[in-house]
Amino acid sequence: MDFIKKFFKAIDSIFEKFTLVALVSLILIVTTQVMTRKLFNFVFFWSEEITLLLLAWFAFMSIAIGFREYIHLGIDSLTNLFPKSFNKVLDKIISATIFAFGFYLVVQGWEFTLLTMESTLPATKLPSSITYVAMPITGIMICGYSLLQFFNINTTRHDGVEEGM
Repeated sequence: MDFIKKFFKAIDSIFEKFTLVALVSLILIVTTQVMTRKLFNFVFFWSEEITLLLLAWFAFMSIAIGFREYIHLGIDSLTNLFPKSFNKVLDKIISATIFAFGFYLVVQGWEFTLLTMESTLPATKLPSSITYVAMPITGIMICGYSLLQFFNINTTRHDGVEEGM
C-alpha cells in the first residue's frame, strides 16, 4: 500500500507542476501578446492558439486539483443538520458521483480526442487532439482522487486552501 501511495503522489506532483507551468506560461504569453500588440502593433502568430490550448489544459487540470483538495461545491450548512452517520453515507455517495464524473470525462474525452486526431490547429499545425486530451487525463486523476477519498484516504496536499475562499 505504501508503494501505491508514493506512486500516486509522484504522479500527482507531476500533474500539479504541469498545471502551474501551464498557468505561468499562460500569464507570460498573454502579457507578451498584449505588450507587443500595444507597443509594436505586432502579435506572434501562435500566441492566441497556444493561449487557448493552455487555458483548456489549466481549466481541466484545476478541476481535478479542486476535487483533490475538497474545494468542490458543497453545502455544509445543510448537511451539518443531519447526524454524522448520514453524512458518512452521503460522503460515500458524493465520492461515487465524483468517480462517475471522472469516468465520464475519461470515456467522452478519449472519444473526442480520437475524433480530432486528424485535424490540426491552424497556426502551430499541432494536432487538434492535443487540446482535448486534457479531458481523459483529468478524468483519470478525478477517478483516482475519488477512489482514495471513498476509502477515507486524505488527498489534500495544501492545508488551509478552503479558508482562503
